Amino acid sequence: MKNYVCTICGFIYDESSGYPEGGIQPGTVWDDVPASFKCPLCGASKSEFREQAEEPAEPVEPAAAAAIPLPDEISYTEAELSAIFSNLEKGCEKQYDPETAALYGELAAYYGKKAGAKSGSGLSDLNPMVEADLSSHFTAANGVAGAAKDRGALRALKWAEQVTRMTNAHLARLEASSSAFLEDTHVYVCEICGFIFIGDEKPAVCPVCKVPNMKMTQIQRGA
Repeated sequence: MKNYVCTICGFIYDESSGYPEGGIQPGTVWDDVPASFKCPLCGASKSEFREQAEEPAEPVEPAAAAAIPLPDEISYTEAELSAIFSNLEKGCEKQYDPETAALYGELAAYYGKKAGAKSGSGLSDLNPMVEADLSSHFTAANGVAGAAKDRGALRALKWAEQVTRMTNAHLARLEASSSAFLEDTHVYVCEICGFIFIGDEKPAVCPVCKVPNMKMTQIQRGA
């Protein structure tokens, strides 16, 4: 029998074991698992699972990542700068460097204020950007980080891709149900990696970056 792995958090569904806690009996093959199945750890939909490849008989050396040329100058919008500094702030918090984190937080707030709110945006604007990240941008970024042997960047990119896949799944549900699935439940966001969890109780640790759930903040809804 086969195993299927959640691409968001790594939870493994073993066909031989099933998932009795969720009413799926041992021996249930993946095709017979209900389409409504959700990952028990992170809440990802069944479509986010992939068949687990068999381990090679002998270890295989990873192929060297090809270097990707970058432009000499890169221009960022105020909103992009705000996001970059906000991410650096969270990174410094995780490294227990509160002073530097506070400085990055000030820069994030400054550029966020300059950017302001973008009016007229909706799912039709957001979906293409998410798809572009998943289809090509992460591949390019991983190529650069791999060529530089930057393990920290590779780990951050892995988290970011997992979070983006989950966000994409949430967007698909939002588009299909017009936010009905958000009613009578809670929304939590990990302050470290940005993972979004929708459910009554947040998990003990973030399924992506593994920080304690004290770092997962509940989003307060407007009146």
